[in-house]
Amino acid sequence: MAYAIGEPCVDVKDGSCVDVCPVDAIYEGRRKLYINPGECIDCGACAEACPGGAPLAVRGGPPGDPIAEQDAAFFRHSLPGRDGPLGRPGGASAYGPVGVDTETVRAYRA
Repeated sequence: MAYAIGEPCVDVKDGSCVDVCPVDAIYEGRRKLYINPGECIDCGACAEACPGGAPLAVRGGPPGDPIAEQDAAFFRHSLPGRDGPLGRPGGASAYGPVGVDTETVRAYRA
């Protein structure tokens, strides 16, 4: 199981989840935050801290929220303007803001 940040977080990036993540697995895109499924330890702290209910537990597959499904894609596929996938950078604070989003999040309209 891992957590993914869903639709309520697009264009919000509250940051409450970032502050409580014990493994620094929440990265900043341009329009939303993304949880790295390879670095997430499934503690649930992000879901408890989020005022908007954006982090969703992903058990055995996508949660059915097309925006939450983008968390895995953010790390597994090359993002616009990048030569390769991010993979597992080893911590969001050391990596810094990524500044781009997946195509689905870029095209999202509420």
